[in-house]
Amino acid sequence: MRVAIAGAGAVGRSIAAELLENGHEVLLVDKNPTSISVERVPQAEWLLADACEITSLDEAALQRCNVVIAATGDDKVNLVVSLLAKTEYGVPRVVARVNNPKNEWLFNESWGVDVAVSTPRLMSALVEEAVSVGDLVRLLRFSQGDANLVELTLPEEAALVGTRVGDVEWPQDTSLVTIIRGNRVLTPSKDDALEAGDELLFVAAPHREEQLEDLLSVQDGSSG
Repeated sequence: MRVAIAGAGAVGRSIAAELLENGHEVLLVDKNPTSISVERVPQAEWLLADACEITSLDEAALQRCNVVIAATGDDKVNLVVSLLAKTEYGVPRVVARVNNPKNEWLFNESWGVDVAVSTPRLMSALVEEAVSVGDLVRLLRFSQGDANLVELTLPEEAALVGTRVGDVEWPQDTSLVTIIRGNRVLTPSKDDALEAGDELLFVAAPHREEQLEDLLSVQDGSSG
């Protein structure tokens, strides 16, 4: 898979190193000469250019990329890169970094963004996830499809403890994708029984989150 990353700062380089380790082809683009540190990620391709310029993106052969990641520290730049990648080059998957949570509402399909990653929001969500039991924590927003990756740790007194996954009437527009149980990561099957302390990861439509949280909360009610 070919991936272009706009922004060769610490974030961009870290993403590049991870992708290269997983066998992908990576191009790092940055207009700041001091950010071009080939020795830090020598396996990557490097391009000194302004990712907001069509001529630069032509040189980067963005049309050959499977994924573009807009990872600069400037939200305006990330939006422009995302829009150009999607509309001018038809890149299938565009991931954008959100630096200021106040700008998060802009990072949607109108600007060509498929997945928006807000670092401040993600860090706060991970803190919430670590200390919250029974509360739904939003980890990631998928712009395309209007869905979120959310997590909930099942309380010991929850009505669904002991219930088989296949017997639960989950809300519409939600999907249980992973159960984290201790140090194990489980792909849920119909016959798996939910246990207290399970970390449940869902992809869910935003308007279903409250319903999902109610279903998994500590209260009297039917499990199915």
